[in-house]
Amino acid sequence: MSLPNTHRVVYLLGPEEVEMRVDPVPRPGAGELLVRIGAATTCGTDVKVFRRGGHPRMLRVPTPFGHELAGTVVECGSGVAAWSEGDRVVVANSAPCGECTYCRRARENLCTDLHYLNGAFAEYILVPARFVEKNTHRLPDDVELSIGALAEPLACVLHGADVCDLRGDEEILIYGGGPIGLLFVGVLASRGHRVVLADPNESRLRAGSQLGAAVGVKIERGGGQAERVLVDSSQSDGFDVVVEATGVPAVWVDALDSVRAGGTVNWFGGCPPGTTVPVDTHRVHYSEITLRAAYHHRPATFTAALEVLANSDFDAGVLLSAERPLVELEEALRSMMRKEALKVVIQPRS
Repeated sequence: MSLPNTHRVVYLLGPEEVEMRVDPVPRPGAGELLVRIGAATTCGTDVKVFRRGGHPRMLRVPTPFGHELAGTVVECGSGVAAWSEGDRVVVANSAPCGECTYCRRARENLCTDLHYLNGAFAEYILVPARFVEKNTHRLPDDVELSIGALAEPLACVLHGADVCDLRGDEEILIYGGGPIGLLFVGVLASRGHRVVLADPNESRLRAGSQLGAAVGVKIERGGGQAERVLVDSSQSDGFDVVVEATGVPAVWVDALDSVRAGGTVNWFGGCPPGTTVPVDTHRVHYSEITLRAAYHHRPATFTAALEVLANSDFDAGVLLSAERPLVELEEALRSMMRKEALKVVIQPRS
């Protein structure tokens, strides 16, 4: 295949500052792949990183931006046997070492040498050898590229569901109807749980209903009071499981206030470094409340995410609000900030 000499790449430079650059098209070395990006999707983490101008773990500016992508292999480096030109792939945004204590315990998201990959908002991306070996996945032929790009956030949600240690009969409250909260709704409702979604935005509550939420509760922006979410007598003492999917400290507190004795709180949404929240230690102790957190994804949950996306019963397309060309990335992010879009599909060559 004849490749161009240059391609467009969006760089994050600082808080709310991105720049389109023209870079040389990279060529793969030993063990590497060159992938032509077919679709990249924006996410809440992108918005958070855009606002803050960086991320404490995943990237430092200036840097190519974006991490949810699906595309087509256009060139293989020497020694690559598992992939061929023309293969449709989804590349995860991290690759564990496979050797540290956490990796040996199948907790690769906590790998002591976890490598991250950014640069989805571009026309091409060079996939390093570790990513090729550890976390590049074949996209089923009947799954659109834009849907395949959702594997990364869905993999995070599947990991988050795993740490809740669900048995099958729990009543679950989810705070936050953004993309992550809605994916939690879809995953948990599909497993037979009764799910209540709490969010300030009516359109997001409607999306939650489409994905299987039994009830949608409109709350005040910035963290609602717990009693506003106790929608009927079955939740008079709270919920078995509460998932916080906003990353807002006040909502972390609401989540703890909304769980019943013996229940579990999953503080899934990441808050800024240095954030603290008050915890009623007496209640946590004497009510045997389990406090959990979940970060990122594992190769196993990434594989599982692609299996879920290939299931026509899981309507992940509900999350895709619009398509925009690469040059309109900043406006796509700002539309999410205004709550006008859930996720936007960025088409690199439009």
